[in-house]
Amino acid sequence: MYYLYQMKSFLFITTIAFNAMCAAWHPIYAQQNTINLTRYVNPFIGTGGHGHTFPGPTFPFGACQLSPDTRLSGWDGCSGYHYSDSLIYGFSHTHLSGTGCSDYGDILLMPTTKDLPLDNYQYASPFSHAKEKAAAGYYQVYLEKPNINAELTSTLHGGIHRYSFQENDKQYVVLDLKHRDELLDSKMEKIDDYTIRGYRFSKAWAKEQKVFLKSPFQNPLNPSNMMRPNLQVKPHRFEWTNRCMPF
Repeated sequence: MYYLYQMKSFLFITTIAFNAMCAAWHPIYAQQNTINLTRYVNPFIGTGGHGHTFPGPTFPFGACQLSPDTRLSGWDGCSGYHYSDSLIYGFSHTHLSGTGCSDYGDILLMPTTKDLPLDNYQYASPFSHAKEKAAAGYYQVYLEKPNINAELTSTLHGGIHRYSFQENDKQYVVLDLKHRDELLDSKMEKIDDYTIRGYRFSKAWAKEQKVFLKSPFQNPLNPSNMMRPNLQVKPHRFEWTNRCMPF
């Protein structure tokens, strides 16, 4: 399933949840360190060759691994990203690192500047490593085709997107629930004037993975521009006009 949203400037905050069993745990506290060791972190290590890692931000022990997706299949595409690639399909919220097997890539978002078909990644954008940056807890890239700057960070249970458009460009974002894995079931619904929620059930290395999504908007949604999807699993879209849209 695919969804297309139209809005003005916005910030996304995406919260996801998994159908997982959680054991009881207790916090462990370490001595405070005044040295900022995160400046030595290079998230691009392992993203080339056969490293199978991804450069996007993830919170320690967090449920969300928000990162760009540059590869859809193949052994070297297990993490969704490979340094030799030059095309970004979008930013999804779950990734594996160093596994040697492919899975996840749930809840893909991608900004664009026009209404366009959604069935074959027409919204993908070229990018250059010269305009890409990754640090501990932060990722940034300039999308060349729509001329949009994308910034990502993550929280314990979700991800935050910030997309900067050119001043006079139309502003859309694609929400793709069919990305990468075999889609078993999905749903997206508007629960009030500010919030949408949904889920994606998929099959890959994990045979029945269930990811749930709840997304509050900062401004009310405009239902007059919403095109309802049919009940079949095939490309379709929602479209809303909104000035500021956090996910």
